[in-house]
Amino acid sequence: MSNATAELKANNPFSSPSTLPLQAPAFDQITEEHYLPAFVAGMEQNLAEIEAIAMQGDAPTFANTIEAMEKTGAVLERVAYVFFNLTGSTVTDGLQKIQAEIAPQMAAHRDAIWLNRELFARVQIVHAERYGLTPEQQQLTERYHVSFVRAGALLDDDKQQRIRELNEQASKLTPKFQERLLADTKALAVVIDAKEELDGLSDGDISSAADAAKEAGHDGKFLITLQLPTSQGILSSLNNRDTRKRVYEASGSRCNQGNENDTKEIVLELCALRAERAELLGYETHSHYVLDDETSGTPTAVEEMMGGMTPNIVEKTMAEAKELQKHLDQVAVGTKLEAWDWAWAAEQVRKEQYDLDEAEVKKFFEFERVLQDGMFFMANQLYGITMRERTDLPVYHETVRVFDVLDEGGEQIALFYADYYARPSKRGGAWMSSFVNQSELLDSKPVVVNVMNIKKPSEGPTLLSFDEVTTMFHEFGHGVHGMFSKVQYPTLAGTSVPRDFVEYPSQFHEDFAFDPGVLARCAKHFETGEAMPTELNDKIKRARKFGQGFASLEYIAAAWLDLAWHSLPSGTKITDVDAFEKEALEAANVGYSLAPPRYRSTYFAHIWPGGYSSGYYAYLWSEALAADGFAYCMENGGMTRENGQRFRDTVLSRGLTQQPMDQFAAFRGRALDTKAVLKRRGLA
Repeated sequence: MSNATAELKANNPFSSPSTLPLQAPAFDQITEEHYLPAFVAGMEQNLAEIEAIAMQGDAPTFANTIEAMEKTGAVLERVAYVFFNLTGSTVTDGLQKIQAEIAPQMAAHRDAIWLNRELFARVQIVHAERYGLTPEQQQLTERYHVSFVRAGALLDDDKQQRIRELNEQASKLTPKFQERLLADTKALAVVIDAKEELDGLSDGDISSAADAAKEAGHDGKFLITLQLPTSQGILSSLNNRDTRKRVYEASGSRCNQGNENDTKEIVLELCALRAERAELLGYETHSHYVLDDETSGTPTAVEEMMGGMTPNIVEKTMAEAKELQKHLDQVAVGTKLEAWDWAWAAEQVRKEQYDLDEAEVKKFFEFERVLQDGMFFMANQLYGITMRERTDLPVYHETVRVFDVLDEGGEQIALFYADYYARPSKRGGAWMSSFVNQSELLDSKPVVVNVMNIKKPSEGPTLLSFDEVTTMFHEFGHGVHGMFSKVQYPTLAGTSVPRDFVEYPSQFHEDFAFDPGVLARCAKHFETGEAMPTELNDKIKRARKFGQGFASLEYIAAAWLDLAWHSLPSGTKITDVDAFEKEALEAANVGYSLAPPRYRSTYFAHIWPGGYSSGYYAYLWSEALAADGFAYCMENGGMTRENGQRFRDTVLSRGLTQQPMDQFAAFRGRALDTKAVLKRRGLA
């Protein structure tokens, strides 16, 4: 036993499984000092376990090779799941420093496993004889074989060494990108001197801005913090055009000012590293490498899908722009529509056309009611589960809540952590993750977390926009994908599916936010308790398709941009990030200044530090599955236990034990039809 392992066993909470229910992390015992020793000892133990499997004298079998690997790395997994969750939701200077130190070590550790020739030789033998295994064992064996090959196991020594170097370099750049984006997002928050400049915001939003200013050292002023996308939700409410422009320009300039937070150099380096790695692995580009392991299969398939929709999207956006300019001509003569005006003008037109006031809508969506009587009610109606809050488990931040997930018979099947409120230490956006994965082999049940960035006012209730409501339902869709997992092997569990399939369950659940039964329970006025009037409900449904040109264009422009960066052959020299971005958007016919990409290159966190390189299109691909799947529900009674159980049995519980499109067909009863997604977006 090494010194690292001995020291870990003596005093580190990651050294053994948590004794809390379902092995929930003991956040009250974990300190920053525990992470690095746990990582070091965890990697050391993991490599020793792998080496023992690779060098054993017995002939390779599924049990002593593939299944044996599934049982390795317990300490490393425990610390990694906690650490990397907190670096997204509750980051500190200390955690950032650890991440910078540990990232290249983790990259080298992964390479030490996936480029282990002796281990791969055993995997190849089991893979060649896999047809005598159970279907799930065959799928796991195939997954391991593919992973080894995609990591470079078939390459010669020189090429493997270069792969190791490229992976190490990339591992140092991705946390640096995250650090700079977080720092610049904070630095560019817009300080407002006078309340009058916030005209149009609700009292709750103004209260939040005042609190944010005070916390940032601007007592008596107001602070508009930035969200992750280019377009900021607050723009739809701000009546002051100068304020809108300041917020918009701050958002779009992130990490692109030539200062210490600039990410352009990182973007170019990561792009080049990925292209070279893809070439070494035998692929034309990084996009070919990534998409070969997705349900789409090839860049051509993605390009055809997006190319078929782009003209309709652009045409609809242009028509919307004319409509918005017409409105400005009436209310602000001589004002030319600019990007920072779009959301505000669209909201004004929405009010006129649909008599829908977003501020009025928010009064009917109080957070707690949406959570309990909306989302949890939906979960009960579809799946028969009960969400029971508990206060006896430690959490990593005081605003985080924990719920037991109980099946119909009262059996606990999971733990659900809810981390919904914004804070300066949290990166933007919304996501789902896990602290513990489900596995019958390891006798572990899932512990999952949903994270959002809802601004909590200092006084009064938290009122949600309908976009925030649907985002809650979206992330809970990811949550049940993890919580309902029922597989033998952890590698195949829960959301361990291709990127262009993982968004299917999440987007499928969004539409249930519109269900009459859900709205009847959760859409009630926060002061009077009055149910949302039927006519307002109808307006929300009709208004959902309003502005879909802009929403679709900003999304698909970002997807084209992602594909452009990652379709560059190795050796391509790009020196100007902004110029490349402009050319890429124009080449895809989406270079429209009034509707810029949802994320620009310098703050496109999904594709640089995130896992969506060449995969941002996945939301649209998955939305086609979700829309068609939801159409099945509507054809068969809507939000019923029968439909929920069918979805749980065919998709949510299966993980990657079956090919994703086979799971879709098992639920839908046929192959995908894209008509539903065009109808959902109002494009057909």
